[in-house]
Amino acid sequence: MLFFRSLLRLGLACLAFVALPLAARELRVRWNPDPPYTMRDQAGRVTGLQVDLIEQALQRLGCRAVWVELPWARALVELEAGRLDMLPGALRRPEREAYAHWVPQHIALSNRLFVRAGRANEFGSATRLQEAWRPGLKLGVQIGVVYGPDYAELLGNEVFRAALTQVSARRSLWHMLDIGRIDGVLASETTARWELRELSLADRIVATPVAVPHEPVQIMLSKRSVDALTAQRYREASEALVKDGTLARVLRKYLGDPLP
Repeated sequence: MLFFRSLLRLGLACLAFVALPLAARELRVRWNPDPPYTMRDQAGRVTGLQVDLIEQALQRLGCRAVWVELPWARALVELEAGRLDMLPGALRRPEREAYAHWVPQHIALSNRLFVRAGRANEFGSATRLQEAWRPGLKLGVQIGVVYGPDYAELLGNEVFRAALTQVSARRSLWHMLDIGRIDGVLASETTARWELRELSLADRIVATPVAVPHEPVQIMLSKRSVDALTAQRYREASEALVKDGTLARVLRKYLGDPLP
C-alpha cells in the first residue's frame, strides 16, 4: 500500500509539473557581444536592442529570458538538442527545419555603403552596389560576412575582388575610411549607426542611398523544448511590438533618428 501511495504522489507531482502555467517558464536565449543588438552594460547586465525586444515579447507571454553566452556553432548544437530554447539572428536553411520553429526578427536592416561626408553625391542616382561601384573604388568589408546576392555577384569580378580591403574588426574599417585609406565601407545600418556614434564619427562618415539587400534573419526556437503553440504565441507577441510602436521606440533608444 505504501508503494502505491508513493507512486500516486509521484504521478500527481509529475502532472503538476506538466500543468505549470506558461508564466512559470524561463527560456534560454543565446547571446554574444554584438552591439547594439546584444552587449553588457557597465553593471554587467546583458542589454541591447535585441535583448529589449525579446524580453518584452516574452513578458507578454508571462515568460522571462535567461541569457546564455555561446559562440554561433555551439549555439546551433545546443538548440538542436533542446538545451537552448531561442537563437536570434539565424538564416533559414533546409537542414534546420527539422529542429526549429521560425519567427521573424523584425529588426534586420539592409547593408549600406558608407563614405566620407561630402562624397555621397558622387554616386548620383545609384541605389545598388553594381551601379555604384567602379574600378579604382576601394571598399572595406569584414572577413566572412555575407553581404547579399549583389555583393556575391560582384565577387565574380577579379578587379572588384582586388579592390577590397578585408579585415576582421569592422571598427578598424571606420578609422581607415576616416583617414582616406579606403573609399567606402559596407555595413549594416544598425551597427553602423551605433558604432559611428560611439567613435564620434557620425558627422564625418555618412550613409549613401546605395543599399545592399540581404536575406532577412529570423529567430529559431528549439522544437525539443518549445512547442508549436508557444512559438506561435511568441510570433504574435513579437508582431504586437511592431504594431503598438514598441519596436520604433526601442530603435530610437539605441540608434537615435532613422537614417535618410
